Amino acid sequence: MQEQLTTGDVRKIQEEIEYRKLVVRKEAIEAVKEARAHGDLSENFEYHAAKGDKNKNESRIRYLERMLKNAKVISDESKDDEVGVNNTVTVYFEEDDETETYRLVTSVRGNSMQGLISIESPLGKAILGHKVGDRVYIKVNDQYGYYVEIRSIVNTHDESDDQIRKF
Repeated sequence: MQEQLTTGDVRKIQEEIEYRKLVVRKEAIEAVKEARAHGDLSENFEYHAAKGDKNKNESRIRYLERMLKNAKVISDESKDDEVGVNNTVTVYFEEDDETETYRLVTSVRGNSMQGLISIESPLGKAILGHKVGDRVYIKVNDQYGYYVEIRSIVNTHDESDDQIRKF
């Protein structure tokens, strides 16, 4: 599957790869060497734990490199009056008579517990490109959907605190 990434996402992923290669990898190799020096490897918990950490780091590097290789870079630019990537949007849920505020982000930064909704989620897909006052139908599946009204859009391009999802 091709990930949609902004240039900010690509930069963050490249920074994490570089950090893992230059810092974490070096520390992991050193930890394995140190644990190996403790003797019998068959009953050496520190050795097995250090090997596991080293392998986890290498696996994360491969995962991020593969993500970059297969990524489609998208723009996070949008018109001032349209919902776009990195915009904070207040929506009114008619069915629940509630108002919620979310920021639309790419799927690699999506975290609904922090109010970050992926542009690939049903809600994110549906409201992308709409304007304040638009009433939008959110199709969850063939049997269920609901309406929301877009109440406000704020262009927030600060993604400095966003984390790239773990795997």
